Amino acid sequence: MRLAVDCRMLGSGGIGSYLSALLPYLTAEADCLLFGDEALLPQYAQRPGTAVVPCKITPFSLRELLCFPAELARQINACDALYSPYCNVPSGTKVPFFPTIHDVVFLDVPGLASKAGVWMRKRLYRHAVRRAAAVFTVSEFSAERIRFHLRPRAEVAVTYNAAPEWFSAPGAPAAAPVKKEDFILFVGNIKKHKGLGVLLEAFAAARRAGLSSRLVIVGNAEHFRTADKAVLEQISRAPDGAIEFTGRISDAKLKELYQAAKLLVQPSLYEGFGMPPLEAMTLGTRAVISDIPVFREIYRDFPAAFFKAGDAADLAEKLVSEAERAGGPIPAELPDRYSFRRTSDIILSTIRKHI
Repeated sequence: MRLAVDCRMLGSGGIGSYLSALLPYLTAEADCLLFGDEALLPQYAQRPGTAVVPCKITPFSLRELLCFPAELARQINACDALYSPYCNVPSGTKVPFFPTIHDVVFLDVPGLASKAGVWMRKRLYRHAVRRAAAVFTVSEFSAERIRFHLRPRAEVAVTYNAAPEWFSAPGAPAAAPVKKEDFILFVGNIKKHKGLGVLLEAFAAARRAGLSSRLVIVGNAEHFRTADKAVLEQISRAPDGAIEFTGRISDAKLKELYQAAKLLVQPSLYEGFGMPPLEAMTLGTRAVISDIPVFREIYRDFPAAFFKAGDAADLAEKLVSEAERAGGPIPAELPDRYSFRRTSDIILSTIRKHI
C-alpha cells in the first residue's frame, strides 16, 4: 500500500505531536508520500519506500480549499489513500480519504467561537466526513459526539491516543528529579472547557485550608484574553508567588515539571481524550481529574483521583488530600492500554479494509 500523509501540521501543538508520534510506525508499515515542511521531516527523506514532498500551503486556507497545487494532487492521487491527522481536505485529491477528528468541542461547548466560526467549523467537519472512506477519532466519547453532530455514513474507528515514547525511552530529554517539589501542575490552554477558572477557585480555597503548594501553569500569561475578566481577577487575588506561568517551554522542561510536581490537575469540562494525566502518570506523578465521561472511559483502572466536574469545593478537598499523599509510590506498571504502535495498526488495517 502507498499512503499519502498530510504532514503540514507537524510542529503545531497537539495534532502535530500526535502525527510526529505516528509517523515512525506508518512509514515502517507502508510506503509513504509525506507532504509538508521538509525541514521537519529530515529523518524520512532517505527512508526506503518514503518520499518527502515540500508543501507549505496552510491547512484550511483558500489555496488548499480552491487551488491546491495540481502536481502535488497528482502525486497524492497516484497513492492508494490519503491520511490526514485532522479534517482538512486538499482540493483536487480523489483517492480514498481518512481523517482523524480528535473532538468536536466547538460544536458541543457554546461560546468557544462566534456563531460564524461554529458554522464554518461544522461545514469543514461535514465536508471531511462526507469525503471520508472512514473517520478516526481518539475515544468512544468523541466517536459518539461525531455521530451525533455530523451523521457520517462512513465507519468511525476509535484509535485512542498515547504518551510519547520519548518519555520513557533510553536517552530521553530529561533525567528524573531526585524528589518531588511543592507545586501543583496544570497543562493546557485557557479555553473555558479546560476548567482553569474552577481550578483557580479551588486552589484559593485549598490554600486557605492549609495547602502550601504553588500552582504552576504551563502556558503564557500574556496570551490570556482580556475578556476573561473572572479568571484575571482570580489570578490577581492570589498571594505573590502562589501562581507561576511558565511561558512556552521545551519537551525536556515539560518532562521535568511532570516528574517534579506533587500533582497534575486536569479540571476539564470537556475533552476528546485529555493527554496530560496520562503523561503525568507515565512519569510517576499522581493526577486529580474531573469525572467527565471521557476521563472515566480513558482513565479507568489508572491511579487517578476523580472530582466532580465544575465543583470547586470538591476539587479543593481533593487537592489537599492528594497533596498529602504526593511523593508516595504509584503503580510502576500502568494499564497497558495505549500506544502509538496500536494506534498505527488500527489506522493502517482500517485503511486497507476500505481501499
